[in-house]
Amino acid sequence: MRHGMKHRKFSMTTSQRRALFSNLTAALLNHEQIKITLQRAKELRTFADNMITLAKKGDLASRRRANSFLRNKEVVSKLFSTLGERYKDRNGGYTRVLKAGFRYGDAADMAIIELVDRDVAAKGAEDLARVAAEKVAAAEAAKAE
Repeated sequence: MRHGMKHRKFSMTTSQRRALFSNLTAALLNHEQIKITLQRAKELRTFADNMITLAKKGDLASRRRANSFLRNKEVVSKLFSTLGERYKDRNGGYTRVLKAGFRYGDAADMAIIELVDRDVAAKGAEDLARVAAEKVAAAEAAKAE
């Protein structure tokens, strides 16, 4: 019988899988689009959709459940403030999986998983802000010399 065989195992222990999908979910919610293997993307859909459903509820218990899974306060605050409001009127189906060819090293099926109605500027926004801050700091250091 197939009892308790809902998810793929990925040759990992339960704690490794939980950590993997926690980190992937946080990355997806932060950047709103990531590129991973097709099998991982298909599994990640369930976790991301569950987090957005918690954000739509918006109560304290939902915030605590999301915080215990994601372990990242910035992502949880974005989830409940921005994403919860964005998908308020949508009944599920918050993510989209697009096939993206094969990986060069081992020919694994790759996919792009993204949030439906995503903010295009969200991907790489942290890196752009960090690079801009480094340029400002370098310019001030050069001016001080």
